[in-house]
Amino acid sequence: MVSRPLFIALAGIPACWFGLAQTETSLVDKTRQTPAPVRALTPEERGDIMMARKMYREAIDAFQADTQKSAVIYNKVGIAYHQLQQLDSARKYYERALKLNRDYAEAMNNVGTVYYARKSYRRAIGYYQKALRLSPNSASIYSNLGTALFARKKYELATDAYQKALAIDPDVFEHRSNYGTLLEDRNIEERAKFHYYLAKMYAKTGRNELAMQYVRKALEEGFKDRKRLTEDPEFEALRKLPEFQDLLAVEPRVL
Repeated sequence: MVSRPLFIALAGIPACWFGLAQTETSLVDKTRQTPAPVRALTPEERGDIMMARKMYREAIDAFQADTQKSAVIYNKVGIAYHQLQQLDSARKYYERALKLNRDYAEAMNNVGTVYYARKSYRRAIGYYQKALRLSPNSASIYSNLGTALFARKKYELATDAYQKALAIDPDVFEHRSNYGTLLEDRNIEERAKFHYYLAKMYAKTGRNELAMQYVRKALEEGFKDRKRLTEDPEFEALRKLPEFQDLLAVEPRVL
């Protein structure tokens, strides 16, 4: 089986990137009166539209036409390069953003995602921790920190970071946008452990449906330490459910 990816969130992404791209057409009222005048889009707005359409090179050109060259613009250029998997260029622009604004948590986080992509997890953790000092209420940065700690097999610390992410945003792990994410493949064993720890956290907060979903995924991917599902106190309520008992009754997969 091909392993599925973990998700690493980039930061500093406008809301419009997540929906349909904006259009440049003007609005006309229902009485068919004279159309409202068309306002010329700024280079940044054009870049945002290109990002929403996944036209990353065109977005880079648009952003770079902006004469202000603000930290926000540099961060957006970095994200566009990141989506093209040109990580050296992405990091260069994130670092330019940080030179203009040393307290720019989004750019700090995004440098961390570059190091994570290069499997330099220790450096990634350092940048995520710096970003959290600047933005302590960011669920996505806590999630990134947890994933980097998980990659270093620091499971308890990773769980702590994930729990803080969940406390800020209960649905942080359910977001499935194609924007603002970098996919980093993990092997099937690590993927099973990741799902087990998510199941454990959801069970602890009483979100049994999601907990069951991730228990099922962990077992499908060959989670080996099945005894923990029968002993860990977080799963006490689930153990009374017939569907949970049915899952445990299924023979373990041989991978």
